[in-house]
Amino acid sequence: MSQQNIIFPAPLKKGDKIAICSPAGKIKEQVVTDAAQVLRDQGWAVEIMPHALGDNGNFSGTADERFADLKAAFSDPEVRAILCSRGGYGVVHIMDRLNELPLEDDPKWVIGFSDISALHALMARKGIASVHASMCAHIKEGADDPDNRDLFAILRGEKPVHVFDSHDYDRQGIVTGTLRGGNLAVLAELINTPYDLLQPDSILFIEDVSEPVYKIERILYQLRLSGLLDKTRGLIVGQFTDYKPDANHADMESMIRDAVAGYDFPVAYNVPVGHVDHNVPLIESAQVTLKVSPSGRNSIIFHR
Repeated sequence: MSQQNIIFPAPLKKGDKIAICSPAGKIKEQVVTDAAQVLRDQGWAVEIMPHALGDNGNFSGTADERFADLKAAFSDPEVRAILCSRGGYGVVHIMDRLNELPLEDDPKWVIGFSDISALHALMARKGIASVHASMCAHIKEGADDPDNRDLFAILRGEKPVHVFDSHDYDRQGIVTGTLRGGNLAVLAELINTPYDLLQPDSILFIEDVSEPVYKIERILYQLRLSGLLDKTRGLIVGQFTDYKPDANHADMESMIRDAVAGYDFPVAYNVPVGHVDHNVPLIESAQVTLKVSPSGRNSIIFHR
């Protein structure tokens, strides 16, 4: 999908409705209701979809129930954004059915991260921008939280500028391109499917949780052997959490440094994106400029 064909959903106005869905794992009711109140305090209406608080094994509901909630949210003209309550695993069960829906006829903002990276891949296939951002567990912390403030600004039509500290492994440079990425293990499972988000000529951002170093290295070598890294404009290395060092690498960042050493695109490390408290919202499929600077401060600038 070329950048000129990307659809940006309309900014949310006071009174617009946000639907909360759980397309993957189950979640505690209080977390959802607290987040819903924060959104209502922003002036938006909130609908908690019928199966969002359900319980079916590891999931919030059966595949049919999770699909029904998303279909209803996408089909409701009053819904202007869909907030995924949490990640986990399960979006892949319903992607083909969601793909059959005419989502581009009434584009809505989709918000979430982790397993929701699969849903972002679907939206990109449909040519619709979406928001890789925190979900209910963080939104419930309130509107004064800086990441929530940035997310709400995006929903209202603003474009953020994220500034963050440099890292010793950074490779300097300035590059502009289409931002694509998310949870690396989830996106790797979609390679060579119709929902493959890891496309050439992108600025890629990656993050993950609880994955061994060698598994992330294996995915990077898959991207390398496929030729994708040869055609990558820039790399944003987010947070890799809850893993143990192995005999070959003291940390994930040193492995990534070595895996991309043969390329000349800019690389920014330790970017606040991922399964951490400070998880900046990123607009998937947007045009951005990545600046990896010798000044000690790097930035991601979204074009207006």
